[in-house]
Amino acid sequence: MTDLLSWGVFAVVVVALLAFDLGVLHRKEREIGIAESLKLSAFYICAGLAFGAYIWFTRGPKDGLDYYTGFLVEKSLSMDNVFVISLIFTQLAIPRLHQHRVLFWGILGALVMRAIMIGVGATLVHEFSWILLIFGLFLLVTGFRMLLAREQEEDIHNSKLYQFLKARLRLTDRLYDHHFMVDGTQHGLAPGRWVTPLLLALLMVEGVDLIFAVDSIPAIFAITQDPFVVYTSNIFAILGLRALYFALASMVHRFEYLKYALALVLIFIGTKIGLVHAGIAVPAALSLSVTFGLLLAGVLYSMWRTRGQLKPRH
Repeated sequence: MTDLLSWGVFAVVVVALLAFDLGVLHRKEREIGIAESLKLSAFYICAGLAFGAYIWFTRGPKDGLDYYTGFLVEKSLSMDNVFVISLIFTQLAIPRLHQHRVLFWGILGALVMRAIMIGVGATLVHEFSWILLIFGLFLLVTGFRMLLAREQEEDIHNSKLYQFLKARLRLTDRLYDHHFMVDGTQHGLAPGRWVTPLLLALLMVEGVDLIFAVDSIPAIFAITQDPFVVYTSNIFAILGLRALYFALASMVHRFEYLKYALALVLIFIGTKIGLVHAGIAVPAALSLSVTFGLLLAGVLYSMWRTRGQLKPRH
């Protein structure tokens, strides 16, 4: 009964947040300024922290600490997501006016995809406890690859996802206002439905979220195996992704060294799984402290190293 009530509270809060965002704040399509983005991002972060307090007082301190650790990890991993989304919008020439529409539907799609992936993950962990060791190994490999990866200029037109979509969609060569699809006969094109670059951008954003989820889902299951804590921490972290994008897209280069801190976090979480299976318990408070400390150090070091830098190096 308690779990059912918690899921009900979570559903009501998420629906209320989305309704307030779409129906009140952004009922009309318009550009979102940096100041408004920062305020909205802070609002979503506070909402996520407040829900963590609800978990703490209704389910106990351990679940509360696990939620905050997961929320922090997921929020930090979304920084890489922001960078890739920025590349997608820039290279597909999506105007800032229409970016909010793409991101809103992208977030809704992410809610569904994360629910499916977490449901599958929870089932696998319940049936095969040893799969956590696989998750841990995967996180170790991912962490070390992030540490050793070389900086290189990225072009989404060369990505496998872009090539896959381009080969299978009837794509227009320009935008048609805010429409995802248009009728060819009404715009001087061949008869039938045509996909605009706006829908291509949405599909790529969804694909990128799916790719990033492959990293984030094992990370959160390595922290806790409670499906409620796993899903809620994930969702509250990505709910503010749209606001975070508009706030940070123009200055994402200032956080270029954060990825190394994220790599260390993934290595720490992967190591934690091995320690737990070796009979060495890692307190939830220690996990949260180490995660927060590494990420804070990554942010501060990035801001210091890139001080005075006006343009991204990539």
